[in-house]
Amino acid sequence: MSTKHEQILRYIKELSVGEKISVRQVARALSVSEGTAYRAIKEAENRKLVNTIERVGTIRIEKKKRENIEQLTFAEVLNIVDGQVLGGRGGLHKTLTKFVIGAMQLDDMMRYIDPGNLLIVGNRLQAHKTALLAGAAVLVTGGFDATDEVKKLADELELPIISTSYDTFTVATMLNRAIFDQLIEKKILLAEDILTPLSEAVVLSASASIDDFNKVNKESQHSGYPVIEKTGKLVGIVTSRDVIGKPLDESIRKVMTRNPITVTEKTSVASAGHSMIWEGIDLVPVVTENETLVGILSRQDVLKAFQMAQRQPQQGETNDDVVKSQMVISVDDPMSIEFTVVPQLTNQLGSLSHGVMTTLLTEAGHQAIKMHKRGESVPENMTLYFIKHVQLGSVVRVEPRILHMSRRLVKVDFDIMSEGELVAKAMIMYQLFER
Repeated sequence: MSTKHEQILRYIKELSVGEKISVRQVARALSVSEGTAYRAIKEAENRKLVNTIERVGTIRIEKKKRENIEQLTFAEVLNIVDGQVLGGRGGLHKTLTKFVIGAMQLDDMMRYIDPGNLLIVGNRLQAHKTALLAGAAVLVTGGFDATDEVKKLADELELPIISTSYDTFTVATMLNRAIFDQLIEKKILLAEDILTPLSEAVVLSASASIDDFNKVNKESQHSGYPVIEKTGKLVGIVTSRDVIGKPLDESIRKVMTRNPITVTEKTSVASAGHSMIWEGIDLVPVVTENETLVGILSRQDVLKAFQMAQRQPQQGETNDDVVKSQMVISVDDPMSIEFTVVPQLTNQLGSLSHGVMTTLLTEAGHQAIKMHKRGESVPENMTLYFIKHVQLGSVVRVEPRILHMSRRLVKVDFDIMSEGELVAKAMIMYQLFER
């Protein structure tokens, strides 16, 4: 039987997009306390099922799919430009498909405007009305107001008309930055992207016996299994090592490992992989905030994700992407890399940045390890010594040398050369992530 908390979340999921909810309404509808209703609504907000908008209330929204993460809601636009709503509050939860800058004659402007767009324009009053009638929201720049007629129309059509004190160029820059940041976020793989869902995962009940474990293990050949209660709550994990030498009628609950290491759906794959390496485990359960099991993540899943991420096109470049784009494999030594110190790689003094050097060394080490051994590696610790500053425009060569390689650890030594001189030394220890 599901808990009251889970019943409320299911109730919220079944509401229509755009429908308003409140703590009192939920408490009355499901006969629960207002405290229970409040906590469930807050979790629904964390899961992006509802959104609380000032002076509007809490509204059921459509959960964003990661493939459309580059789209913004009008409520997010309102926050980005620090604006105020002049009309159409009921449509703040809607998603804009693109924004159009109204820097042309009205007739020409309307050729570019479609339903779901956002028109960014100043105090061109006729453009406000025409855009709303075309199904687009309006962002008025320069702190200008709209007419009462336009405000009323916006309320009727549930299309927001927002006013901001920023100028048009600044607003466009801010929205571009927000979309760019979300493109970077889109590129980051999370546990929810690669997990094996609960419907496909092999799990054991806490009331099962070791005999049940043996039957399941014979069919699936997995190394371990999450253990759950009837409610779906995770209570432990059981592996082959736990059941060796135990009576067949022994309860799984007695031999399982309690409080296992877990991750949430929003945990990055890199972080989950690091935990698996560090703890020496092959499987981690994926749970919700109230410890309900939603899926599992295996070492194989993480390895595939690492390989897939390396083949993805760069949609929104991070600083690391900019650094890597400057790296070139040396002609005379495929283990070494060379790069030119361009302005993006310097600190405020015009010398090579410590952060950039860290990225370069880490990547050079990965490359050297891959030439000796297949598999992925994760840097564990680094020691870096700068002997002299590396100036803007200098050509730098990174020469890695593997000192020691075991089944799980690799130690790599680095010489960093510039114009024939040693400018820095480093050593990095990597953990190997093998199948």
